[in-house]
Amino acid sequence: MAAGRRHSDIVIGLTAVVIAVTAGEPRVLTVRRVRHRLGESRNRKRRVPNEVLAALPFGPFDPVGHRTLELGLRAWVGEQANLTLGYVEQLYTFADRDREALGTKRGARVASIGYLALVREARPAGKGDAQWEDWYRCFPWEDSRKGRSPIIARVIVPRLVKWAQSARDAEERRRRDERTRTSFGLAPALWDEERVLERYELLYEAGLVAEAQRGRARRSIPGPPIPGQPMMFDHRRILATAMSRLRGKLWYRPLVFELMPPAFTLLQLQQTVEALAGVALHKQNFRRLVEQGGLVERVGVWERGTGGRPAEKFRFRREVVVERPALGVRLPVSRR
Repeated sequence: MAAGRRHSDIVIGLTAVVIAVTAGEPRVLTVRRVRHRLGESRNRKRRVPNEVLAALPFGPFDPVGHRTLELGLRAWVGEQANLTLGYVEQLYTFADRDREALGTKRGARVASIGYLALVREARPAGKGDAQWEDWYRCFPWEDSRKGRSPIIARVIVPRLVKWAQSARDAEERRRRDERTRTSFGLAPALWDEERVLERYELLYEAGLVAEAQRGRARRSIPGPPIPGQPMMFDHRRILATAMSRLRGKLWYRPLVFELMPPAFTLLQLQQTVEALAGVALHKQNFRRLVEQGGLVERVGVWERGTGGRPAEKFRFRREVVVERPALGVRLPVSRR
């Protein structure tokens, strides 16, 4: 190491993106009260009170008390929300140097290991003042189930155009314009629902989200942040990462069934997929492809009292994972 370079301590944090879909809406578990050393900023002038902004469940890894990273994560979710997690997968490690300063000793670097968890919604309790929130409150531009969000054309694109025009040279302007078109599906590019993180990071770089304007002088287009509920620290970026991961996996892994009850109608399944992907699906094609793909089977029960014809119930055929291990278990969907 070069002479004079300062050594930094590394603090390992654990962050959970816990997702559920309830009544056709995607929900993320949040907390507003945390009682550990990562729960507040070192710099009091930049502190964002816990009761103001929501956070994802998180806490420090205890190398003595936590046998594994995942068990540590499960313990923090249990303490802060009184929930027991089922399906969990490691998401990404967030260790950028410019992450929001956390409550550690001066010079320490916080590396937060993010996890994605899928559950069926249950009433939270615990010590974290936990609650479920619609993830489109944080990302209103990501919901295209009823058509492209008007926020994109009315607010986002004009401000990104100004940002591109403010570039220092023609090449940088071209690069910014290309990123805007690719990220937000502007002609000739097409909308790609999996680019959640790419869109958020573009808006962050342009200084258009609240997190980019927090406590530091950044070059940005004058004006308030664009619509969208900010979160504590960099937790909205972590949520965006989880949304991108989940949307990408919908088409080739049967993760959606982790969110479904043991028996469900095909309409409920379609609405769950639409909620997560943020796009509308063709009803008849969706049903035909799901059944033909061998992902579900009838259970001989019909749901009545829906105001229309009784709806047949199905269950997920877990045998399909064994039957097609090499091909994966692509979820067959057809978009309008």
